[in-house]
Amino acid sequence: MKRITIILFICLTTIVMKAQNDINGLLAAGIEDTQRFTNDYLAPGTNGLMYSINANWFNTAVVKPLGGFEISVIANAATIGNENKSFLMNTDLYNNVVFQQGPNSQNVATVLGENNPNIDVVITYDDPIFGQQTEQITLPDGLASENINMLPAAFIQGAVGLIKGTEIKARFIPKIKTKDVSLALYGVGIQHEFTKWLPADKIWPVAISGLVAYSHVDGSYDLTSSSLVSGENQRLESAMETWLFQLMVSTQLPIINFYGGLGYIKGESQSDILGTYRVSNGILTGEDIVDPFSVSSEISGVRGTVGAKLKLGFFRLNAEYHLAEFNAFSVGINFGFR
Repeated sequence: MKRITIILFICLTTIVMKAQNDINGLLAAGIEDTQRFTNDYLAPGTNGLMYSINANWFNTAVVKPLGGFEISVIANAATIGNENKSFLMNTDLYNNVVFQQGPNSQNVATVLGENNPNIDVVITYDDPIFGQQTEQITLPDGLASENINMLPAAFIQGAVGLIKGTEIKARFIPKIKTKDVSLALYGVGIQHEFTKWLPADKIWPVAISGLVAYSHVDGSYDLTSSSLVSGENQRLESAMETWLFQLMVSTQLPIINFYGGLGYIKGESQSDILGTYRVSNGILTGEDIVDPFSVSSEISGVRGTVGAKLKLGFFRLNAEYHLAEFNAFSVGINFGFR
């Protein structure tokens, strides 16, 4: 699971790692142009991750009785559609960037895609001695160039039954910290079974519940060792938070059950490029750029869920699929009491 969670945050930081060879030129084009490109390039990746981290919040509509509990190890993955692998870049909206060849509007790779063949742009900047100068740079590829076609997430989740048909849930990734990367995720949810209000609820063939869940991801990536731009304390810090509102229904059978639901997900992410960057051209060094910019994205939309759960004593196994802007699938290994 540790490897999967590191991949999750690497997805967040791919823009920086893949664009390192070109960040000098991009910053030379101006902060406004760099921010515009970065926002369009990164948004599909962070949006997909927000869908990925919200799979498998439930595996039945039947809530646990008072004191009943379940511990789960969950692995999710959002699939990447072709529509999320590129965006239309219109250089008429840029101040100092044009395509090296072709029209002013072209489809270029997002953080999830790949430019094949490479796409070059020409940036214009002011040199303090030689005046206006130009430089050609190659736009960065995305995860498709590494043959990655999904956005994974994995975590540990716990659930415990309370009184009056209510169950509380929590999920987390223990803080992972390597030399350059740190990542942490937590989430809390509450599920209530409406069929508990009905008389003789145990003889009904199905259960119906509602769920509200909140998730938060914090991550940082130290750019100092990989940056080709001189400076100090260079890093990327990202944060995501999402809300899920879900209505679900499931069968109430002893061993194998099926469940489904309709939900609404809403979330936002922000990534900050922080530190000091000293853009240079040859022996010439420009002014320091401190905390250059932030980029953000938002999601909101409906999702549908179908799944199945196998229960053998205290051991349970479930699998599910979600239909949404980013489709996702998930599996869970669960251990529970009642």
